[in-house]
Amino acid sequence: MLRTALRRARPASSVAPRRGIASGQNLLQLSTSDLQPARTWDAAEADGFAGTSLQQLFQGRKVVLFALPGAFTGVCEKGHVPSFAKLVNEFQQKGVDEVVCLAINDPYCMNGWAKAMQTKGISFYADADESFTRAVSETRDCTADALGPGVRSNRYACVVEDGVVGACFVEAGPGDLTVSDGATLLKAL
Repeated sequence: MLRTALRRARPASSVAPRRGIASGQNLLQLSTSDLQPARTWDAAEADGFAGTSLQQLFQGRKVVLFALPGAFTGVCEKGHVPSFAKLVNEFQQKGVDEVVCLAINDPYCMNGWAKAMQTKGISFYADADESFTRAVSETRDCTADALGPGVRSNRYACVVEDGVVGACFVEAGPGDLTVSDGATLLKAL
């Protein structure tokens, strides 16, 4: 009761501004573990479980990055990935080197999902230890959405040129797909 009263008494101006991935942010300056490319266990074992560094992914390149709460989930599978898959050629015509889908999953799950989605031209990566998602302050507790226990990524899309975030669109909730779809990002390029 006291906590509720204090919450009500707090002036609106004391609400912290939204933190998270934003235009102008240099992703090459983040301290994170490598992202894991989607692949089978055998392929990962063969390459020594090597990841892809942010420098490898972004330095000197133009990359479309879209992140989502998880593989094999409703909006992600039925809306978000298809919205980019159908526009891969258009992104390439705008000088994009790679279209990347990122989720907090393991790389083997992401590999299975990529195969199930049958998409062409999208690279699937796992933020298996959540370090990238935490570094860009886009973590979200999706336990109530049956995606937990644990942390998931918020849904967003951005273009990253030489490590610097350009146009960037972040959804308000995990089930939303109003601003982070492929068509919206393509228009912003």
